[in-house]
Amino acid sequence: MPVGRLLLVEPNDVSRQLLAAAAASVTEVESHRIFETARARLWSAPFDFLVTNVRLGAYNGLHLVYVSSHGHGTPRAIVYSDQLDPGLAQEVRRAGAFYEIATCLPVTLAAYVKGTLPDRDRRDPGITDRRSLVRGGRRCWDHHLHSAGKPGGSSPASRSC
Repeated sequence: MPVGRLLLVEPNDVSRQLLAAAAASVTEVESHRIFETARARLWSAPFDFLVTNVRLGAYNGLHLVYVSSHGHGTPRAIVYSDQLDPGLAQEVRRAGAFYEIATCLPVTLAAYVKGTLPDRDRRDPGITDRRSLVRGGRRCWDHHLHSAGKPGGSSPASRSC
């Protein structure tokens, strides 16, 4: 059963379809390509969620967050970008919206819609997501592999880390 209504603003057709499909199972989605039509919809009808790309031609998604706060009630808003920008993230948070990276949004969008969110985004945009970092270095079993051929050495299966 859909929860609320979501206004999605994304200029790229493929990205817009991907995000609309990600949210369609949990909410009613209305999508637009350009700022002007999205702004008109925010003024004419209430929405529970606003999801917008920060880059919308001459405008940006943050303008829509400000417009939505003066309309039919303030919807929860997510402003996303192609890359992490701590300055932009802080500006989005000051406007009362959540900041997200575009590559993460298709996976997390349903959780944003269904979840009980705090009043505003309290995450620190300066901390990088550790899941995206390249992992390197030695693991405990590497030592055992190198010492397996030496006297007193063992295989990784016979020793615990």
